[in-house]
Amino acid sequence: MTGRKILETRGGVHLGVRAASTEDEALLDEFFQHVSPEDLRFRFLSAMPRVPHEHIVAMTHVDHRQTENFLAFDERTGGLVATAMLACDAALERCEVAIVERADFKGRGVGWELLRYVTEVARDRGIGVIESIEDCGNHAAIELQREMGFSVEACPGDATLVLVRKILQPAQSEPAS
Repeated sequence: MTGRKILETRGGVHLGVRAASTEDEALLDEFFQHVSPEDLRFRFLSAMPRVPHEHIVAMTHVDHRQTENFLAFDERTGGLVATAMLACDAALERCEVAIVERADFKGRGVGWELLRYVTEVARDRGIGVIESIEDCGNHAAIELQREMGFSVEACPGDATLVLVRKILQPAQSEPAS
């Protein structure tokens, strides 16, 4: 994924979105210092006082065929305000999305616009299903995904999580013999 895409949120924020690169480690480390502890827990499904370096490396050193970490910048200030990870299976049939935004940008449509954008990217890549695993307490994210046509179901084996899913393309049927 190359280039930069300009998006506008419903709240009037203009976002410059691009794929993360290996040079973005320090930028992401600084960004996560502006994410609330609760949002860090929702993003990584684990409580952590600080995002470990190996997590940041995993977001910046990616196989762009299967994984992309999008960075969203406020066009007015140039500051990084959100990230959206899209991780696909080897067959590129399913992908998982995880979004986190800076606390001071919540409620301005950033999460909505990023989810819309990565869903479009997944659809354009021919991926059939986009999913997210959410903490049951992440009501805002679950509601946003419902509004965008995602279904919500219990996560097998963990009552504290839900699986949020949207079918993007019908499964390819086997040719008739």
